[in-house]
Amino acid sequence: MEKHEPQTSDYIVIKAIDDGVSVIGLTRGSDTRFHHSEKLDKGEVLIAQFTEHTSAIKIRGNAKILTQLGEIESEIKK
Repeated sequence: MEKHEPQTSDYIVIKAIDDGVSVIGLTRGSDTRFHHSEKLDKGEVLIAQFTEHTSAIKIRGNAKILTQLGEIESEIKK
């Protein structure tokens, strides 16, 4: 049986612009599920990592997101 090496993991930085920013980690595999969540208040920063278990990260609220591909801001629903 072949041994699988851990996947190289990208990091993202999330900075809350307002209180109450939600950051939710989603699992890999045929059945995507929530596996972790955090709430950030204004000015708080979270460094998140994509791993063999985390395939997506959902961000809800006003936040600045920094990735190796660039910078983007999420917005609150109006």
